[in-house]
Amino acid sequence: MTQKKNTFRLEHWQIISGLLMIYDAIMVNLSYFAALLLRFDGAFSHIEPQYVDAWIRFIPVYTVFCIAIFWILHLYRSLWRFASYTELLKVVQSSLITAVFHVIAITKLYCRMPLSYYVFGALIQFAFIIGIRFSYRFILLMRARFSEHDTAARVMLVGAGAAGQMILRDMNNAQEVGDRVICIIDDNSNKWNRYIDGIPIVGGRDDIPANVEKYKIDKIFIALPSATAQQRREIIDICKETDCELKNLPGMYQFVTENITVSSMTEVSVEDLLGREPVKTDLSEVFEYIHGKTVLVTGGGGSIGSELCRQIASHDPKQLIIFDVYENNAYEIQLELKEKYPGLNLVTLIGSVRDSRRMFDVFETYHPDIVYHAAAHKHVPLMEDSPAEAIKNNVFGTYKTAYVAMLFGCDRFVLISTDKAVNPTNVMGASKRMCEMIIQSFDAKIKAGKAADIPMLFTHKEETKIDKSALENAHTEFVAVRFGNVLGSNGSVIPLFKKQIEHGGPVTVTHPDIIRYFMTIPEAVSLVLLAGTYAKGGEIFVLDMGSPVKIDTLARNLIRLSGYKPDVDIKIEYIGLRPGEKLYEEKLMAEEGLRTTENEKIHIGMPIAFDTDEFLHRLQSFMTDAYNNDHNIAKEIAEIVPTYHPAAEVNKTFEQDLASNGHSA
Repeated sequence: MTQKKNTFRLEHWQIISGLLMIYDAIMVNLSYFAALLLRFDGAFSHIEPQYVDAWIRFIPVYTVFCIAIFWILHLYRSLWRFASYTELLKVVQSSLITAVFHVIAITKLYCRMPLSYYVFGALIQFAFIIGIRFSYRFILLMRARFSEHDTAARVMLVGAGAAGQMILRDMNNAQEVGDRVICIIDDNSNKWNRYIDGIPIVGGRDDIPANVEKYKIDKIFIALPSATAQQRREIIDICKETDCELKNLPGMYQFVTENITVSSMTEVSVEDLLGREPVKTDLSEVFEYIHGKTVLVTGGGGSIGSELCRQIASHDPKQLIIFDVYENNAYEIQLELKEKYPGLNLVTLIGSVRDSRRMFDVFETYHPDIVYHAAAHKHVPLMEDSPAEAIKNNVFGTYKTAYVAMLFGCDRFVLISTDKAVNPTNVMGASKRMCEMIIQSFDAKIKAGKAADIPMLFTHKEETKIDKSALENAHTEFVAVRFGNVLGSNGSVIPLFKKQIEHGGPVTVTHPDIIRYFMTIPEAVSLVLLAGTYAKGGEIFVLDMGSPVKIDTLARNLIRLSGYKPDVDIKIEYIGLRPGEKLYEEKLMAEEGLRTTENEKIHIGMPIAFDTDEFLHRLQSFMTDAYNNDHNIAKEIAEIVPTYHPAAEVNKTFEQDLASNGHSA
């Protein structure tokens, strides 16, 4: 079947080429005859006989020469349905060559012709040769445009600058694109009521809603690569009030590299709707600190861990060690970094932070200078059902990794924490608060010169290997970094909403009043890196994440940005709070207070005082209960973390306060 199809295509091409040759053979000669007629006012009887005789006798020679030149320049092998500047240049070249040959050959062989014969003959021939070829492309484009007229999505293009023009022309040239630009919006009033490629510029951003209705727009493409985050957000706020699907040209990169096409357009990022500018940090000092150091990232295959690895790899560490229990995640980031940084000294290790023997081996072998501890269980409902696993992995995984880091002389240990550790209402948040308490306890013991008093909590085999004298000079600086929900991370709410929208809904929201703080992965990683650089020991670094966002509002905006109407095209379904989930999040406990840093968006929480000796002593029996999967583990968590209160109790109080004030969250 395939062979027959290929044979048919070959025969079809041969027929087209043959017909073009016949056409060219006729037209190259008819062109010069037309020039003769023009010279003698269109009257054949007025043409002098020697000119007609010369033209007739020269026809065979000129025909063969033209066909040969056209063949050499591939005018019979080009795909004229995609003809562009290259094909135009070939026609110009062939016309110049044949025109020069015609002048010289007919003059030398037969007689000198009138000057107008040479000039108009060449011009008419060029028109005939290029006309048939480009008219084929034009007819196909027009046929495709008319055939798609009823089915193509109607697009409004925001931005009449260079980027917008590139998008427009790419859409006009690409038959695979089923969208048609109907009108253009630009804030420059000098461009209003003008046209680009036949498309009208109908007004500024304030005219978007009216023109969406007037032109029955289905999609809005925002082509403003140089716009600020604030400008982009203002335009998006206007666009989201329409029912149009939004797409966005991400930034300046494609514009600078002249790589702007329709495929460059992406879905509008929800980050644009967070109500604040992205946190920008000067990382030069960070990377000076990382340069030449051996860096270990636990949980290096996760969302935060992998971004940490990317940032660290780009700034010349002595060695980067990726440590993760999930081999697929670790393998993916390993391949990415090896391809991008072939000279990087990269080590990828599989293992669990719960395995003290494995952690001993890693630190004894590689002696990392800096540890970014991102390994953790983070899903709130799952940890409510498996509290002992949260404690084993989060609490004692942190304890063992931190202890070994201190034992082997690591300079800095940075814990990745969460705002769910503030007045925790679930096991996951409480476990992360305990991790912070471990970090604070270790730091306090080191500063007091009593690192040797820290319980080991290892098996007897590891205890016999520990040289207590090494702890007398322990100098590791322990810090924690606390931030909110990370947009786009594994298991976060945005990917879930997008998947539900793709399937036609419903979009599930736990509660109409639930609020959360959000940040982007690059913001989170910048904060972690800054903490590792500015650490003095014992701090909890906190990012100012702006105002909290209602998840219900986020879901509705995402539905609108996808071109649907909330509760009409895509239903929103409230499914109730999940186990351990609270209606609101806090960035700091009220007692902690805040201390500013060089970056106005980054603060340091003043740690709450607690009895470190009692806490560390309590952990010994607590570990035994956790590894025995004690069913009363949640009660023990409440005793160790006094700020931990079950979600049901906290949410009830919060809703009562809202009701008494007569409004919702």
